[in-house]
Amino acid sequence: MADGDPLVPIPMEVRAKLAELELELSEGDITQKGYEKKRFQLIGAFLPPGPAADTAGGQEKRPPPTPSPASRLHRRCLSGSRDERYRSDIHSEAVQAALAKHGERKMAVPMPSKRRSLVVHNSMEAYTPPDTSSGSEGEEKADDYEEGEGAEEENGGGNADVMGTSSSLEGGMTVEHWISRAIHAGSSATNTNSSTASSSSSTSSGAVACGRLAEVLAQHVHISAHQHHLRLQQQKQRNQQHQQHHKTEIHSAPPDVTSYINNAPTADRIQAEKTAGSGGHRQTPKYGNAELMETGDGVPVSSRVSAKIQQLVNTLKRPKRPPLREFFVDDFEELLEVQQPDPNLPKAEGAQMVPAHGEDLGAVTSWPPCLEAALQRWGTISPKAPCLTTVDTNGKPLCQLTYGKLWSRSVKVAYNLSHKLGTKQEPLIRPGDRVALVFPNNDPGSFITAFYGCLLADVVPVPIEVPLTRKDAGSQQIGFLLGSCGITVALTSDLCHKGLPKSPTGDILHFKGWPKLLWIVAESKHLSKPPRDWFPHIRDAGHDTAYIEYKTCKDGGVLGVTVTRAAMLTHCQALTQACSYTEAETMVNVLDFKKDVGLWHAVLTSVMNMMHVVSIPYALMKVNPLSWIQKVCQFKGNTDCLRTPSFPALVAHRDQRDVNLTSLRMLLVADGANPWSISSCDAFLNVFHTKGLKSDVICPCASSPEALTVAIRRPMEDPSRTPPRGILSMHSLSHGVIRLDSDDKLAVLAVQDVGCVMPGAVMCAVKLDGVPQLCKTDEVGELCVCTVATGTSYYGLSGMTKNTFEVVPVTSAGAAISDFPFTRTGLLGFVGTSGLVYVAGKTDGLMVVGGRHHNADDIVATALAVEPMKFVYRGRIAVFSIEVLHDERIVVVAEQRPDSTEEDSFQWMSRVLQAIDGIHQVGVYCLVLVAPNTLPKTPLGGIHLCETKQLFLEGALHPSNVLMCPHTCVTNLPKPRQKQPEIGPASVMVGNLVSGKRIAQASGRDLTQVEDNHQFLFLSEVLQWRAQSTPEHVLYTLLNARGTTASSVTCSQLHKKAEKVAAMLAERSHLQDGDHVALLYPPGMELIVSFYGCLYAGCVPVTVRPPHPHNIATTLPTVKMIVEVSRSVCVLTTQVISKLLKSKEASAAVDMRTWPPVLDTDDLPKKKAPLLYKPSNPDTLAYLDFSVSTTGMLAGVKMSHAATSALCRSIKLQCELYPSREVAICLDPYCGLGFVLWCLCSVYSGHQSILIPPCELESNASLWLWAVSHHKVRDTFCSYSVMDVSTRGLAMQTDALKSRGVDLSRVRTCVVVAEERPRTSLTQSFSKLFKDLGLHSRAVSTAFGCRVNMAVCLQGTSSPDPTTVFVDMRALRHDRVRLVERGSPHSLPLMESGKILPGVRIIIANPETKGPMGESHLGEIWVQSGHNSSGYVSVYGDEALRSDHFASRLSFGDTHTEWSRTGYLGFLRRTRLTDANGERHDALYVVGALEEAMELRGMRYHPVDIETSVVRTHKSITQCAVFTWSNLLVAVVELAASEQEALDLVPLVTNAVLEEHYLIVGVVVVADVGVVPINSRGEKQRMHLRDGFLADQLDPVYVAYNM
Repeated sequence: MADGDPLVPIPMEVRAKLAELELELSEGDITQKGYEKKRFQLIGAFLPPGPAADTAGGQEKRPPPTPSPASRLHRRCLSGSRDERYRSDIHSEAVQAALAKHGERKMAVPMPSKRRSLVVHNSMEAYTPPDTSSGSEGEEKADDYEEGEGAEEENGGGNADVMGTSSSLEGGMTVEHWISRAIHAGSSATNTNSSTASSSSSTSSGAVACGRLAEVLAQHVHISAHQHHLRLQQQKQRNQQHQQHHKTEIHSAPPDVTSYINNAPTADRIQAEKTAGSGGHRQTPKYGNAELMETGDGVPVSSRVSAKIQQLVNTLKRPKRPPLREFFVDDFEELLEVQQPDPNLPKAEGAQMVPAHGEDLGAVTSWPPCLEAALQRWGTISPKAPCLTTVDTNGKPLCQLTYGKLWSRSVKVAYNLSHKLGTKQEPLIRPGDRVALVFPNNDPGSFITAFYGCLLADVVPVPIEVPLTRKDAGSQQIGFLLGSCGITVALTSDLCHKGLPKSPTGDILHFKGWPKLLWIVAESKHLSKPPRDWFPHIRDAGHDTAYIEYKTCKDGGVLGVTVTRAAMLTHCQALTQACSYTEAETMVNVLDFKKDVGLWHAVLTSVMNMMHVVSIPYALMKVNPLSWIQKVCQFKGNTDCLRTPSFPALVAHRDQRDVNLTSLRMLLVADGANPWSISSCDAFLNVFHTKGLKSDVICPCASSPEALTVAIRRPMEDPSRTPPRGILSMHSLSHGVIRLDSDDKLAVLAVQDVGCVMPGAVMCAVKLDGVPQLCKTDEVGELCVCTVATGTSYYGLSGMTKNTFEVVPVTSAGAAISDFPFTRTGLLGFVGTSGLVYVAGKTDGLMVVGGRHHNADDIVATALAVEPMKFVYRGRIAVFSIEVLHDERIVVVAEQRPDSTEEDSFQWMSRVLQAIDGIHQVGVYCLVLVAPNTLPKTPLGGIHLCETKQLFLEGALHPSNVLMCPHTCVTNLPKPRQKQPEIGPASVMVGNLVSGKRIAQASGRDLTQVEDNHQFLFLSEVLQWRAQSTPEHVLYTLLNARGTTASSVTCSQLHKKAEKVAAMLAERSHLQDGDHVALLYPPGMELIVSFYGCLYAGCVPVTVRPPHPHNIATTLPTVKMIVEVSRSVCVLTTQVISKLLKSKEASAAVDMRTWPPVLDTDDLPKKKAPLLYKPSNPDTLAYLDFSVSTTGMLAGVKMSHAATSALCRSIKLQCELYPSREVAICLDPYCGLGFVLWCLCSVYSGHQSILIPPCELESNASLWLWAVSHHKVRDTFCSYSVMDVSTRGLAMQTDALKSRGVDLSRVRTCVVVAEERPRTSLTQSFSKLFKDLGLHSRAVSTAFGCRVNMAVCLQGTSSPDPTTVFVDMRALRHDRVRLVERGSPHSLPLMESGKILPGVRIIIANPETKGPMGESHLGEIWVQSGHNSSGYVSVYGDEALRSDHFASRLSFGDTHTEWSRTGYLGFLRRTRLTDANGERHDALYVVGALEEAMELRGMRYHPVDIETSVVRTHKSITQCAVFTWSNLLVAVVELAASEQEALDLVPLVTNAVLEEHYLIVGVVVVADVGVVPINSRGEKQRMHLRDGFLADQLDPVYVAYNM
């Protein structure tokens, strides 16, 4: 070692081995431990001896060996540790300062909940390291670099030089001086610890807040009377505003506890007190077998999920945006919030700009008439002059192509294209045809030969990338371009041809979207030699197409830019003049030679000037970043073409000897138009200025595929003068205004000039929107150029060509500034006062959010400045915008390091949101982290932005973490609706009359009194009469799963069996008249027999669904609750169920000691009852009907004998039921209309009922339809669950059913019995599916019943066909009804709920004011009929509830009639159809349950509408349920796919609800299939689901809390 030098320079061979070792580690070929061991073996000899060296075998553990700073920096650069294009010291410090501001108020956002299996799958072991070859030459905005330590660490204090240089620039002194002093002084210590401290503090604060809230909710602390009174007042107001329709619930809805969580003292932060006047303890239905501790209002007091929701609510209660003004929208249109222009916003105040003219294009006599002539000249005059030197991946010259070889080989290619393809009569390629050039990036020699061969053959070359697989990102769009160009021949190299994917037969695979191609190897050994007398025809440069360069658009489409021969030659001449190219100069090229700057300089202009090009493949640059500098020194290079990502790797070699850059006169920076390249250029210049690099050598340029080279900086005459720069305000730039001084010193953007306008060109800047009007001098616009040296068109797209290549800029007065058209460059910028061009971004990366313009590159730079080394893997990040709710929303997608924990990643995401908001004053809509090496790549390895966006929109990105912020970003929601003040009845009536709208009321036909059994008031008497008059008539037939008859019963048999049951009740139970008896039977005859046996004994039967044998723990408590609430003194059941009730499992679920006596009816006594009971009063109870509503509330109603008889009579008249008829019933026989049809109607009407238990369809899905066909049934009743099983299970079996003879053509009515809105989509699918079996669509209809009336509507045999209308969903939210055409935006199909039954009157009333409403309004359905229920069954006093629900009166109009409130919203419409009496038909349309409707933003939403939108978003969503909690909308979706797709659903669900319903989903829960509870009628139990979610019992796959 050198004396006094602690470090020994590492030899080049050791550096090369270190680079290979880094490559192995990044590609996963070696473990971290093996890497450390081998690295120490390589560099151990060059490390200084330390005091710890002697303790290797001692007790102390020696620290890991520390490499030299040079090797550390070398390793960091080799691994691609920074994306220097997005690096800026000033910007990094600004980001840290912005985060420091946010540090004062930490984001208390709850972390998403993720299932353990999903976390394990995303762990470090599950990942494969990213491919280190996935780096481009800077083609994409985010390649394979990441933001690392600052340049001052690499420069060894060189940042002071950069700052010193920059501070002397105009407009930069104040900003940089202020930032450097303020941030370094105030935040230097903060920057080192801010990430750790902020992350930990945020995490701990979130955990503390969550735990504290759980403790607060769990404590039962008494509050003062004053506070208690205030909170009760608040609760009362909230209930009046949002929950007036929850009166039928056993317990009230959970209150909004967020209003006083943080206001009361610690001791007073309590759970909500029981509301005043609440009775004793009320048992609440639980989700599953959960035992929840609840408050009096049903709020779970120990819930981790509810605590997180509370934390989210508290966060959202501190809005960053001003609240929207509320007003009442009196029309049907929902107006989106439109941001009003702020008069204080920056505006352009300068004068109109003057177009900038470039210098005249000189006419040099030595310039050739065309490039082919130049090639011929150099190939014949100087055949041994070097043209191209190719370097292999080891840095050694691979081959050298002279101009003589290039000429001869190009002639050979031209000859074979012209004469060896096809025949003389029909050649395969004609002059002007297009040919694809498919060559790899490491073979420029073959490419340049084929390119000039095509020019000599007068065909048009189309260079494209090499397809590696059939599913390359963007490959299909390339295929569309080839197809539109009519390409049938592709030229490639021998090595590339062998590497193309092939089929087992050896043929090249057909790529998706590609035309059929003939692949030709364009190498000399595969081509025929041309005759000596054959020479290609060389034409002067004309206006025919020379070549086509492909361009990828913002939307992912690929366009072909055509460049004429004249434009190509003029462009080469302009580049020669601007760059001062001369003959025999040497150019080192690192760029892609197939397109853009690499093609224009290294392939075209170099040949025109007989230059020597040294091509450096990008694979070599990754292994040896110093390779291009070595070639500059070796070949004495004069010019160099590269991008700024090549700079940072060279900083590590500042101590490299034998580097002399004095010969380099021009360093062409191809991406110099990117504002974020300034720091890279400065750092490179500071390091290598001691090696002979002059400051005037670095020449940034601006270019685009359409306009070719737009501007280029020339080497300055005075090298000591620093190029001017501008420090611009980002806030002003977002409004399109240039401001050098900024109020916010953090949000600034430094831009450098890209030189002057090209020779022979005219440039101007036009406004981005509308007419291409000239910008003002202080305004940013799109640069347009007028010159011959541009593209001429998009191939085959005349409309887009006119908008891009034929632009006519106009002045403010509307006058054209030139007679010649301009070409849009796609670059955003302005022309300075000195004629220098400045570029601030690109139109492809432009995102317009809320009327402000943001550039994707700026967002990337800010995101990468937030601790990228720790979280984002290799800086691979994509930023794009999606349109949601009529505005663009910013989405950030980044590849996450596998060693990052969930909490660290979430905190990093939160900091990125804060940084972007602080710097750019714009919110990020969605931030996504994906696994390493999973984002789609371009052929050169960069992120394919369009493909990434498409995967995001399709839900196929499979992220590891997702954070959405719709509450922050979406500020244009419709304005909230404010309720109208109450108005008097007179004005309502007058208004209705003036408007010409009738009051919404209708009625069924009158009940006639001509039935034979009308003389009997009781069903028991009807059964006795039938047993005497028609004893052998079969009333019921029960089918089993095979379709055969399991049992049947006649009138006489039913009567005798019922007598035996009555005798057993009298003998064993000693029951009294009116005692309640619970019936626990499976669907079958025993249930019917026991029901009539109870009537014979004078008891009141209560039908109860028996507990499920496989799920006793969750079903038996409901049974026990019904038995207790109904006060049943006895339970009748079968022997099997009786044993089940006495099992150990049942004893574990409920206390069996409190059961009433359980009687087994399998062995009935043989003696009959001595005397059958005859009720004395028709108004006495006949039976009790219990049902669980969709909100999870258990509700029982009383049915009198008179109401039962009236109901049976109405159904008989409506359906024309007579003893000769047969009816098939596939319903649950325990409640509602299903029980009435199963047990009652056959006895009353005498028809035969064919009973099909729905549970039998689980083993035989075709049982119901087969029975209907086999028994030739004309009328059948089913539930939605039965229809759904038939539709899903028989979707692929219609042909098999037809072959078995299933015929549904005899079906006259197929009625779906339900207590909900008709499911139009399901009924239509059912009708279409079984249309081939003869089912008529008009036969399928629905019925409607509810708790207060079992059957309000039912489609009769002679009723008009059911109608379907389309209503405006937006109007429906305002309780208005507006009919629209089918297919209209926001249209909702609603199916009629059947014909109103005889004896039923309906009126639509306002649920709040109880006033009648017109036909154009949505209101509550009130019903009056003889078969209304008598009241609710409850253990509490319910007189007030009964009077409100069963004896309500209108507030005005007919105030004497008593009505029953159904609790359902709907409307009436008089149709053009007529009924049997010739009167116009009044159709009832049910919209939804009032207690399920959600009041959000002053509007009424129905869950089914939101759920329908969610299910349509992704094929993996099988079911969805939504509910509200603490004024947040919660969506639970069932995932029928891999858990890795769970996070894909979060943005899709949020987007769909925003777009279609203008609502923000607060929480998205992704769960397994079957989590959403569904009752026997196929209705979702949303409140049960809510309770299970809040109690953390769902075991969700993922829970996302949208900010």
